[in-house]
Order: sequence, then C-alpha cells, then structure tokens
Amino acid sequence: MSIDYTNQPIEEEITTISLNVRNTHGDNLVTDFRYPKNTKKKLPLVIFCHGFKGFKDWGCFPYMLDSIAEEDVFTVSFNFSYNGTGDNAIDQTEFTRLDLFAQNTFSRELDDLGSVIDYLDANSDKFNYDFNDLTLVGHSRGGGIAIIKTSEDTRIKKLVVLSSVANFNRYSDEQIENWGKRGYIEVLNTRTKQKMRLNYALMKDLIVNKDRLDLKKAVEKIKVPTLIIHGEQDLAVPPSEAKTLYDSSNKEYTKLRIYPNTGHTFGAVHPFKGTSSGIETVIWDIIEFVKGKPEDKN
Repeated sequence: MSIDYTNQPIEEEITTISLNVRNTHGDNLVTDFRYPKNTKKKLPLVIFCHGFKGFKDWGCFPYMLDSIAEEDVFTVSFNFSYNGTGDNAIDQTEFTRLDLFAQNTFSRELDDLGSVIDYLDANSDKFNYDFNDLTLVGHSRGGGIAIIKTSEDTRIKKLVVLSSVANFNRYSDEQIENWGKRGYIEVLNTRTKQKMRLNYALMKDLIVNKDRLDLKKAVEKIKVPTLIIHGEQDLAVPPSEAKTLYDSSNKEYTKLRIYPNTGHTFGAVHPFKGTSSGIETVIWDIIEFVKGKPEDKN
C-alpha cells in the first residue's frame, strides 16, 4: 500500500457535482457526487454517511472522498436533513438550524439514506456508476445508520463502518427520566460552544422502534462483505464497541481492523488542516475493500 501525505484534495483530477435530493418528507438533502474526469466506464458506487454533530464537509471527509474518487470510484456524500446545518452553500458547515437538529431521529436518518439510495437507483442511467456495486460507508452514528440500512436493503452489496457505535442508546436511566419530564436535553458542541437541544422524540424513536434500531441484531442479519474500522485510542466511541459489532456479526463476511495510535477521527480536525497516517490508511483500506469483487469474503 502506497501512502501519499498530500494536504489538499486532488480536485483537478475529479468532477464534483452538488445537487439536492428530495427525501420522503419533502426536505432537500444537500448531496455531492465525485467521480474521475473523462471516465466512461461504470464505477463502483460509495455512499458516505456522516455522524452525530457532523456534516458531509466536516474535516477530512471531502479529502477522503476526493481521494477515493481519484481511484476510479464514484462517491456520494450528503447532509442528513435534520443534522442542523442549512441547505445552502453558505451555511452547510455551520449549525444554523438547531430547531431541526432538535427534532432529528434515527428513523428520519434512515429515511434520508433510503431516499439517496432510491435516487441513485432511479438515475443510474444518467451517471457512470454501477448501482449493482453499491457500498455504504458510515462514520460514528452514521456507521450505525449504515448498519441498519444494510441489514434491510438488499441493494447494498458492501459495508464499511468507521468508529461506529454499537448501541444508539447512550444515555443513563436518570438522563432518560429527566429527558421525558423536561421534553428535551442539551448537548454541548465543544468546537462551536453551542448548546444543541435534542427533543424527547429521539428517545421515543428508540423506544417505539427498539427492535429495528438494535445494532447488534442488525449486524447479525448482514450477509455482505463488511469492514469494521476503529481507532485504538477512540475516546468518543470506545474500540470495545467495534469488537461488540464484530462479535455479533457473521464472521464469514466480516473483517475487523483496530488502528493503533489514533482516535475517533483518525487524526483529522475541523477545519481540515491536512492529512495523517490514520486518514491515509482509512482511505486505502476503503479503496481496496470497495474495488474487490462484491462476492469476495474474508
């Protein structure tokens, strides 16, 4: 594996298209397509899902998707409709819609991802991707969303999760009780210093859809090649959660890679300040995994 420690995306070698995909609720999903210039052959397709308090243009994500696209892969990234950022170019990286962030649920994010997949399915004749070679990639909570969707949708042929949670319910009994009484809780965004409200609808979604949103049960159902990647020094989501997912998975299809000396974002920060060995390893592991044959297993 050759590693290129380039600090900037290789934009001159790929085409980037931004568009809005309408979800089932009537909201616009701000979506980016990236693919190599002057390429006519059908390319493997990757959809990337960002995590909690994240967005498609966070830190290293554009660089990562540029780099993957440069290796003859068609990449798609999008903002979940209620992730808290706006739907225009100016505020896609700022949390200007905390009112929407407060109303977000896991089921809504699954609906959003489903809408992106449906759009790509319906428009496969307009672009040079092979819809039958579709890989989901998700980071942190986005990894959990990707796991659920892969367990439900047979159109997905491969799965990669980065620093994924193994359980959506990350709250104590006392927090849940106070949440129900008050109707909301607040979480601090340490980067922006914003207090970000979460309405009780999020917890209600977990309660009402307990079976569907059980990540361990979901990963048990997955029978497509799956790659679980985690940093050994992850303080936000402990590496034990990667091992929980792996232990619950079908070992015939699943690989687990724990990277030493790196954390939740593999050395990346926002705004992006350049790549790292952790980021480059993630990129090349994804490329090699995606470009293998869909039927490949361990």
